[in-house]
Amino acid sequence: MLFLVSSADFISLYLALEAQSLCFYVLAALKRNSEFSTEAGLKYFLLGAFSSGLLLFGCSLIYGFTGVTNFSELARIFTGGTQEFLVSTTALPACELGMVFLLVGFLFKITAVPFHMWSPDVYEGAPTPVTAFFLIVPKAALFGVFLRIFGESFYDFILPWQKILLVSSLASMILGSIAALSQTRIKRLLAYSSIGHVGYLLAGFACGTIEGIQALLIYLVVYIFMNITMFAIILSALRREHLQVVPRLKYITDLAFLAKTNPVLALTFTVTLFSMAGIPPLAGFYSKAYLFFAALSSNLYLVAVIGVLCSVLSCFYYIRLVKIMYFEAPKNWCSFSRIPVENAITLAITLFFILFFMFYPTPLHLITHKIALTLCL
Repeated sequence: MLFLVSSADFISLYLALEAQSLCFYVLAALKRNSEFSTEAGLKYFLLGAFSSGLLLFGCSLIYGFTGVTNFSELARIFTGGTQEFLVSTTALPACELGMVFLLVGFLFKITAVPFHMWSPDVYEGAPTPVTAFFLIVPKAALFGVFLRIFGESFYDFILPWQKILLVSSLASMILGSIAALSQTRIKRLLAYSSIGHVGYLLAGFACGTIEGIQALLIYLVVYIFMNITMFAIILSALRREHLQVVPRLKYITDLAFLAKTNPVLALTFTVTLFSMAGIPPLAGFYSKAYLFFAALSSNLYLVAVIGVLCSVLSCFYYIRLVKIMYFEAPKNWCSFSRIPVENAITLAITLFFILFFMFYPTPLHLITHKIALTLCL
């Protein structure tokens, strides 16, 4: 993933992406005795190979008509353009088509609608620590290289890719918010929630401005912290009747009466859910507000309005979990066993960030602003 973010060429990009994907296919099917895990690995492999094919086809089209694979060289060609390239009637549309294939390949990888169909099944079937890894780490790497390619090489094609990103962003926000309403399994709910968050991230990218990219980066950092907190709780062991240990939470009803058995953990989970829903003064609200203001400053009023409505809709399924924790009696009485020290330390750090980020956001602002300027210059 570090190779992927630092690649400056289509060849190194594709090799790094494939090496990453191969590791992910193995990780998804890690629990060999589980048919769900095997199914997750197989689905991920088939659809991942399909998206890689689209990505490679896009790269080959661009190379075929420009003779260049380097990102900065492509930027020079598209910005100034050699005389032969500008005179050619087929080169520019062909490069635009190649860029669309590249875009579709990346949207597959980051689980944006309408290329999201694999993610709920894969996230549900994969072992829980692997699901946590899939939800958090690859997003940062993929968005990093995504920003570099489309902010540097294809900025002159901004009108076509902005339209595609806007449609994908709106569809992701709407589908993520509506599909999560009917989920009863925690990992599936988080998968659809993640699709909704990808929609918000794409809205920042679709602005095509420094403010939009900075808003995307701030949102990405806050999203990573919120998901780490969620999975630190989900991966804490659970005890049911007769002291039978359940290694992980599976259904949302497993959280019933958590407020009685472990009030501190319930409060931590509640704060995280409120932050994901975008309730002030938590970090999630700040990142969403900054992103919607960036969209408004780029005249993307529809995106901002639909984003706010989807955020309100998402409050329903997040607050439903809070209701289960505080007000619903469980079918089988259960309590959390002692939380591992690693989980406790992780929860303490991430909860501190979520609670107090809004009071001192300057360091993250400065870092993201520098990154946005570096990408745009």
